[in-house]
Amino acid sequence: LGKCLLSPIVLAAYAYNRSLSELGPGGRTEGEPGVLCQLFAFLMAFFGLAPTLLLLAMALECWLSLGHPYFYRRHLTRRLGATLGLAAAGLCALFCALPLLGFGVPMQYCPGTWCFIRMAGGGPHQLAFPVLYASLMGLLVLAIGACNVSSMRHLYSMARRQPRRGPPAAAAPRMEELDHLILLGLMTVLFTICSLPLIIRAYMGAFAADFNENADLSALRFLSVNSIVDPWVFIIFRTSVFRMFVRRVCRRLNSRKASLKGPSPEGDGQ
Repeated sequence: LGKCLLSPIVLAAYAYNRSLSELGPGGRTEGEPGVLCQLFAFLMAFFGLAPTLLLLAMALECWLSLGHPYFYRRHLTRRLGATLGLAAAGLCALFCALPLLGFGVPMQYCPGTWCFIRMAGGGPHQLAFPVLYASLMGLLVLAIGACNVSSMRHLYSMARRQPRRGPPAAAAPRMEELDHLILLGLMTVLFTICSLPLIIRAYMGAFAADFNENADLSALRFLSVNSIVDPWVFIIFRTSVFRMFVRRVCRRLNSRKASLKGPSPEGDGQ
C-alpha cells in the first residue's frame, strides 16, 4: 500500500521535472514545503512505522504460540488480532501526523522527489520528533529481535527433542521446525540491518548536527528495501525446493560429522 501511494507521486515529479513542493499547492507560509510534500512526508513516516508494529505483533504471536501455547490458545483470537491491528494503525497515524500540527518539520530533500521529517539543522523543537521517532523505532527493533530470538530458541529445542533416526515421517517435524528457524533468523537479520541506518541518522542529525542529505537518502532506501525484499525472502525460503536443499545440506553435515567421529571403542569391543 505504501509503494502504491508513494511511487506515483515520485514518478509524476520525474515526468514533469518538478519538485514535490512545485507539483502541489504551496505551504501556508514562505519557505514551508507544499501540501504534497507534507503528505509525502506523512506517508513515509507512517509506512515506516506501521509495518514495524505489524512485525512486532507477528513476532509476539509467534513467541506466545511457541513458548506459552496454553495462554495463546485461551486468550488470543482473530477478533482481538483485528482490533489490535486497527488500533496500532490509528496510533501510528496520529503519531506521524504530529509534524503537520507543528511538532516537527516536514522537509523536501534533494533532488526534490522525496520528503521526510527534518532530521538535522533545526532547533530543539524541530528535532524532538525525529529523535522520538527513532527511539520508538529502536525499541520496536529490540522487541522484535528479542521475540524472534526467543522463538528461535524454542524451535531449536523442539527440533532437538525430535528423533534423529527412524523413518522419514518421524524426521519430518524436526525438518519443518528447522525450516521455520532458518526463515525466522533471516527475516530478523534483514529487518535489523534495514532499520538501523535510519535510527542512526536521526540521532546523528539531532545530537551531532550532521546534515547530510545523501546519507539520509541512503537510510530511507534501506528502510524501503526491507518492505520490498522481506516478502520475497518469505516466498522463496518457504518453497519446497528450498526445503529440499536444507534437508540435503543437513544430511551431508550429519554424515560428515559421523565420519569424523568414527566408531566408538565400546562399539568395537562389542
